[in-house]
Amino acid sequence: MKLILVATAVGLIIGLFGTPLLIRFLNRHGYAQAIRESAHGYPAHDSKKGTPSMGGVTIVGGAILGYAAGHVYAWHGPTASGLCVLFLMTGLAAVGFADDYIKIFKQRSTGLRARTKLIGQAAVSLVFALLVLHYPDNHGLTPASHAISFVRDSPLVLPLGVFLVWVYLMVAATSNGVNLTDGLDGLATGASVMVFGAYVVIGVWQFRNACVSSAAVHCYSTRDPLDLAVLAAAIVGACFGFLWWNASPAQIFMGDTGSLALGGAMAGLAITTRTDVLLLLLGGLFVVIAASVIVQVASFKLTRRRVFLMAPLQHHFELRGWGEVTIVIRFWIIAGLCVGLGLGIFYAEWLSGGPLS
Repeated sequence: MKLILVATAVGLIIGLFGTPLLIRFLNRHGYAQAIRESAHGYPAHDSKKGTPSMGGVTIVGGAILGYAAGHVYAWHGPTASGLCVLFLMTGLAAVGFADDYIKIFKQRSTGLRARTKLIGQAAVSLVFALLVLHYPDNHGLTPASHAISFVRDSPLVLPLGVFLVWVYLMVAATSNGVNLTDGLDGLATGASVMVFGAYVVIGVWQFRNACVSSAAVHCYSTRDPLDLAVLAAAIVGACFGFLWWNASPAQIFMGDTGSLALGGAMAGLAITTRTDVLLLLLGGLFVVIAASVIVQVASFKLTRRRVFLMAPLQHHFELRGWGEVTIVIRFWIIAGLCVGLGLGIFYAEWLSGGPLS
């Protein structure tokens, strides 16, 4: 698919060459993120002080321009599914940008108050949830359905109110999961590349086996799967370009602008490709890291004891003496295994000729 290559290439160029421009701008004006003292129980992170943040701007910009370039190359407009996911991504990027702005310009390390951030995430996810239930194509398919999905829609159909809550939970969990993972140089960016790469594969496979163009009984009733693959490819390219500058020692952090945007895009792609629950496997690393925080907080509140030396999980291993690069590479391996397992189940379900029992 040439348009997927075009989208990836343009996203890569923006991320690779746009990020150093942003770094120079932020450094010139002294825009560095304030660091929480509690995150520095180990001197290894002292060198991170003064590193500019808000690098997610180039990731989002690269994704948008890469997606647009793919459509210019193909000479057709964007689809409702692609625009809905792009809305979710940019909407959460705006919430993250507000958080980064407070951290950088107000020098308040906590950024937005938790309640304010959750309200922002809720507002964006609510609009997204309503949008994806509209705009049917010529075959009557909307970008999403009321059904809970694993590899495709299940018989479990949710009422509208429950569906709105389901979408919010998915968006909040995924965006905050990526945000919590973004604690070591390159960790969240590299893991995100793998998940979005999986959605490129899923989108292309669903397009090749779509019910509207395939005689196969076990086809996919997904609207605009190829366009979703193009968007995922643009994000992959932008993340790869950004990773060049975010790898250890990082010259810039993605900040909440990037982490909330990437998490939102993952949730949006899962909902529009009808792979809601499969995202738990594809993004397994983010799930484990988010779970480590939940376990740590619950344990301390109930027993006044900590399960980990520090949460999120990557900082526990830092305090155990693991080097930062070692942790990142080993966590990337875990992320790759999770993506491989998810794609394996996705393909096995198709080979089985029916839902896996």
